[in-house]
Amino acid sequence: MSLINKDIGIDLGTTYTTIYLKDKGIVLKEPTVVAINVITNEVLAVGKEAKEMLGRTPDNIVALKPLKSGVISNLLATQKLLEKFIENISGKSLFGRIRAVICVPSGITDIERRAVEEAAYLAGAKEVYVIEQTIAAAIGAGLNINGAQGSMVIDIGGGITEIAVLSLGGVVVSDSIKIAGTDMDSDIIEYIKEKYDILIGENVAEEIKNTIGVAVDSMVEDRMQIKGRNLKTGLPDILTIQTSNIKEASLRVLDEIVKLINMTFEKTPPELAADIMENGITICGGGAYIKNLERYVAARVKVPVKIADNPLECVAKGLGKYLNNIEALRKTGKHKR
Repeated sequence: MSLINKDIGIDLGTTYTTIYLKDKGIVLKEPTVVAINVITNEVLAVGKEAKEMLGRTPDNIVALKPLKSGVISNLLATQKLLEKFIENISGKSLFGRIRAVICVPSGITDIERRAVEEAAYLAGAKEVYVIEQTIAAAIGAGLNINGAQGSMVIDIGGGITEIAVLSLGGVVVSDSIKIAGTDMDSDIIEYIKEKYDILIGENVAEEIKNTIGVAVDSMVEDRMQIKGRNLKTGLPDILTIQTSNIKEASLRVLDEIVKLINMTFEKTPPELAADIMENGITICGGGAYIKNLERYVAARVKVPVKIADNPLECVAKGLGKYLNNIEALRKTGKHKR
């Protein structure tokens, strides 16, 4: 498959990167992880293969996440990541004819925005356009953002949680916190360490969150077996945990998200707040997979809440809609070259 003269949408997330190819749909969804030989500066692996190296590499190899809290912390690694991803779906030496639409967090600085653009250009894109992530998420979740009625979307990503109130095609109110899915993982690691004297890695913590993570108790307890290192003996150990054991570990992040929602409502015009009260809040992003999250949020903000279909794909699908009208983005001047 050739990407010459093709348009792609890139959801460059802290935890996962998703690429949408015009007329084809989502063609890639991989962890945002790069493994690099620090001596030769050679990229050894990207995506799933690199993620499996986390915590397992010798001194001459580092597996890293090149984005932190939704923004680029390692430009070279991000460039290499995008370059490899594009190569994986297009073949080599085809980069010069690609136009890319890439989303960015709404609260980033001009310098951070330029870093995203530069990474895409260095990866071989001919033209790069940027749009706000919450707009893409809302469109991908099926919300009508062009009407006068207000809607609220919450995107819980890996490194950042964003909230936007939208009306008449634009963002009226937005807010964000650099607390999201990876913070839940860190809290799970700390909780297992403190409660059971067992140290687990990032990948295990993420698996726990996605498999048995819950915001509100369920009638049925889910269980899973995890492996780690016993801090008392220093030896490998196996532990069976269930949802009630780790629910507490997710509450700090969820409470911060609820506080952010309340702060956003305080800045929302009353007419739009009334619309949201009627239409509800839509949650997307990888954090939306926490079981019963909608019940937890609805009980605390007293507003109906729903989880978008395929929440991790909402941003990429929203970008796909933009690819059908990329000339409109050209007119906005939201591109660098």
